[in-house]
Amino acid sequence: MLLRKTALVLALATAALLASAATATAAPTDPTPATPATAAVVAAAANPVIVVGGLSGVAVAYEPIAARLRADGYRTFIYQLPGLGLGDIPTSARAFASYVAQVRASTGAATVDLVAHSEGGLVSRYYLKRLGGTASIGRYVSLGTPQYGTYVANIVAFLGLGSCAGVVACQQMTIGSAFLADLNAGDDTPGAVRYTTIRTLQDELVRPTGNAAVNDGATNVLVQAYCPLRVVGHLGLVLDGTAYTIVRGALVDGPVRPNCLAL
Repeated sequence: MLLRKTALVLALATAALLASAATATAAPTDPTPATPATAAVVAAAANPVIVVGGLSGVAVAYEPIAARLRADGYRTFIYQLPGLGLGDIPTSARAFASYVAQVRASTGAATVDLVAHSEGGLVSRYYLKRLGGTASIGRYVSLGTPQYGTYVANIVAFLGLGSCAGVVACQQMTIGSAFLADLNAGDDTPGAVRYTTIRTLQDELVRPTGNAAVNDGATNVLVQAYCPLRVVGHLGLVLDGTAYTIVRGALVDGPVRPNCLAL
């Protein structure tokens, strides 16, 4: 059984680009220097942006999308989930609430925007819906988040590894879990936050891929609905140029106009 548990954790880690790194929960400092080239964008979209990592996603894995945001003038921070997101999602959300408060304090911003990958989108939604976070957030953008669960989590039991081999977050992301039933009860999009979800048909970890969307007025974007030949996997959502053009549009409340040829 120990070997089975070890194999599962290693598989999850590989899928999310695990690498050794310290957790990113220290008091943040503003990492983006102001330059004339980016001043106009910063003025137009003044909210700092927090990139929220996913299950087993170390901070360095999100540097590519953070670098794109910084190049576009955004004050950008990366939040690595406590314990790499293997533990209880509400507990991670409470830690995240403290981090949001630190970012607001360090930047002087009244609200911040979130770009959340995979489990990070659930942590962020729990913060918004159950911890009173809507007053502190302007925009919520999720990338491949199993908002309504994923059969990939359910299938672990079928493979004989028990209930996600004891990985609490995996258990909570199974379709029909008590956590998801609570999170998805009532309004999916509380507050004045602008909600956008981005998903891809080639997502290996969110199945069915329609479970990455939410209800109640969110803008739900399927990459292939606009760019049918674009192949983007689960991790690709934080690396792909086309996906990033959707993120960039969402952060300025623009129309959905992906650049299908973006690198």
